[in-house]
Amino acid sequence: MKSIMWATAALLATTGAGLAKEPAPLSAVIADPAPDAAYPAGMSAFVIPAQDGAMNAVMYTASGPGTHPTLLLLHGFPGNEQNLDLAQAARRAGWNVLTLHYRGSWGSPGTFSFGHASDDAFTALQFLQQPATVAKFRIDTSAIVVAGHSMGGFMAADVAAAEPRVAGLFLIDPWDPSQTVSALSTPQGEAAWKAEVAGDLPPLAGATYESLTAEIRGDPAKFDLGRRLAGYGRRPLSIVGAERGIGDQARRAAADAQAANPQARLTIWPTDHSFSDRRIALADALVRFLAGVAPTIR
Repeated sequence: MKSIMWATAALLATTGAGLAKEPAPLSAVIADPAPDAAYPAGMSAFVIPAQDGAMNAVMYTASGPGTHPTLLLLHGFPGNEQNLDLAQAARRAGWNVLTLHYRGSWGSPGTFSFGHASDDAFTALQFLQQPATVAKFRIDTSAIVVAGHSMGGFMAADVAAAEPRVAGLFLIDPWDPSQTVSALSTPQGEAAWKAEVAGDLPPLAGATYESLTAEIRGDPAKFDLGRRLAGYGRRPLSIVGAERGIGDQARRAAADAQAANPQARLTIWPTDHSFSDRRIALADALVRFLAGVAPTIR
C-alpha cells in the first residue's frame, strides 16, 4: 500500500534519532489566560432533546467579548475517556466547546445505538446553529469545528460530511466500523469484537452485542469511515492515530481522504488508544489545528 504519511513526519522512531525538536506547547495548552471580568469563561449544563430521548450536554464558554468559534467534541464507545482536558485547552484558546453523552449512554434518556449516535451528532450540530443557542453562547456559526475520538471520530466524520458548513474536522484515533466488519470474518476478529463490546456495554442502555453488530454489518456503506472522509471534501482535516490503538484503521481510511483532499493531514503517534502519555501533545495538536481554522486573540 502506498505511503499516506503525508504532510507530517511518519512514525516517531523508538530511538529518537534524527527527529526534529518538537515546538513548545502553545500557551493556551499549559497556561490560564488573564480573567475577563466583563466576559468571563463559564460552563453550562443542559439537555438537548433528541427524538425519542435526550442528550446530557455541557457547554464550556470562552471568555472575551464578541462571538467565538465553537468546537463540537464527541467521545467514543462507550466514552470512558471524555477528553475534557482537550475541551479546557480549546476554551483557553478562545473557543466554546460543546460536549455530550449520546442517547442511552451515561444516563442520557433513550436507547443507545450507532445509528442513534450518528443522529445525535447531527442534532448537536443543528443545536449549535439555532438562533437562541447562537445568541446565548455567542457562537460564530462560520467557525464550527467537529472533533471526535474513536467511535466519536466516525460520528464526527459522518456529520461533517453531511454538513458543508462545518469548518474543520479533527479525528483522534478514529474507528472505522467497516474495517471491524471485515475483521469479523475471522475467529480472532470476532472474539476481539465480542470482548470489546462486552466491556463497553455497562453504561449503555438498550444495546446488545447482537444489535450493535447487526447495525454495522447491515449497512456497510453508511458505516464506512473512508467514504465519509472522501465525502467531506477539501475542508481542513487532521487525523491523529495511535500506533498501539487503532492507527491502522486511520491509515486505511485516510487514503480515501487524501484522494479528495491533498491538504489533509495524518500522523500516527507511538501511544495507546487513549493517548495516555501524550495528553499535552494531543491538546497542542488540537489547538494548533483550531488556530489554523479560525485564529483567535489567544
